[in-house]
Amino acid sequence: MSSDQFVPPGTWAHCTLHPVLIKQEALPNPHMVATIEGLEAVTVHVRDIQKARKFYGEVLGLSELQFDGKAGRAVFAIPGTTTALRMHVYDPQEGGREPGTVSGIVFSHRDPVSACAEITRRGGTVTDPPHKLNPPGFTTTLSVIADPDGNEFILRSPPTPTK
Repeated sequence: MSSDQFVPPGTWAHCTLHPVLIKQEALPNPHMVATIEGLEAVTVHVRDIQKARKFYGEVLGLSELQFDGKAGRAVFAIPGTTTALRMHVYDPQEGGREPGTVSGIVFSHRDPVSACAEITRRGGTVTDPPHKLNPPGFTTTLSVIADPDGNEFILRSPPTPTK
């Protein structure tokens, strides 16, 4: 969020597993220059680009934006956002996370139960079946899915505030 954007206090924002209620003291400092202004892409390392393309395209139903077979790279669109999901075959000399070690990326779907059933029907892996969470202030349904390399993604419903 740039300093010229305003999120009113009392607005729900999403933060990893739990939505957060924006409080006045959490608003950006208008006198400070933002060092991060957005999220362009998320990159996932894979072992086999063709297996990855099949999973993200055919199992998750994401639209492929780019593919370079020679370089072992692909880019997919994430619905509802301008953030791209990029992937490439991991080279141990490049550093970073090895294939199968990604976790904590949260995808959303209004009905994770039906989405997980469809993912399973299409040959995907659900590592943690959908279940309800009722922490103070909201309720949500979440599950965990994994790509062929074992990279895990949370799939959760939008949080519903509770009284």
